[in-house]
Amino acid sequence: MSTTVRAVSRGDEIECDHNLHAFLCGMEADSSLVQPERLRERLMALDELDAGFGGFDSGDSTSCTDSSVRKRAEALRTRLEAANSALYRSVRSDIVRGGEPRALLQWLQDSASHDESKGPLPSLGFDCRDELLSGVLQLREPGELNLLRSPEMVPYQPTPVRHILHLIAATALTEEDLFVDLGAGLGHVPLLVSMVTGARSLGIEVQAAYVESARECAQSLHLSRVRFSAQDAREADLSRGTVFYLYSPFNGSILIDVLSALQRQSTRRSIKICSLGPCTRTVANETWLKPSAMPDTRRINVFDSQ
Repeated sequence: MSTTVRAVSRGDEIECDHNLHAFLCGMEADSSLVQPERLRERLMALDELDAGFGGFDSGDSTSCTDSSVRKRAEALRTRLEAANSALYRSVRSDIVRGGEPRALLQWLQDSASHDESKGPLPSLGFDCRDELLSGVLQLREPGELNLLRSPEMVPYQPTPVRHILHLIAATALTEEDLFVDLGAGLGHVPLLVSMVTGARSLGIEVQAAYVESARECAQSLHLSRVRFSAQDAREADLSRGTVFYLYSPFNGSILIDVLSALQRQSTRRSIKICSLGPCTRTVANETWLKPSAMPDTRRINVFDSQ
């Protein structure tokens, strides 16, 4: 009985090797795949390579038994990643030169899904625009976190790029604004907002290690209008902000305290509050805020003070 099982398994392995060989032949024959404008297709191809051959770097075993096929897959992945790296360097150079980030904006627009004609997809998942921004920012992995999270602090997760672009459009941010991200993490949102709009941006984050990485990124890209502050959002100076953003960084009493501080600011000037995720339900219950549309935890929500 065991001999029969081994024979069947070997047959499956041979068929798998044949399928992977055919898969590689198709991608190797497509010389246009390394051209800059094929970013979306390259990222999809890299995902397919990882799915077909497992973790290249970790030494994970795969169903592929032919070492020559695996070596071809590794070589192809190296070529595709080199093409991506060249693209990211080009976009970074455009930003560092200090002009409008036309290349970045063009790539973000070209990478949009065809399903987004009426707005970003209502989910918190990521797409190729997030890969693009990650490659351009090249944020260093943070060191040891300096603070244990309280039960009311939510683990960090970056805002999907499509929602950041929606936020920018929905709030009509300009160079006159000061955009404040409360619970900024590694700073993806303030960095992109400042690059795209020219607005001053401030990321407030309690974890100093995240702030250090974000500052290094801003300096490397010569972004003088974005700052990061390592402090508790309840203790931050909010007196100059015009647009505030919350991607559900905390809940409970911390969220209530921060919203109370924002309400005090609204008695001095008109402000906008943007939210994403579960905290939207709490923000929507604030009587001093007026939503621009029916609140939806899966999208960016914009509230105006009244």
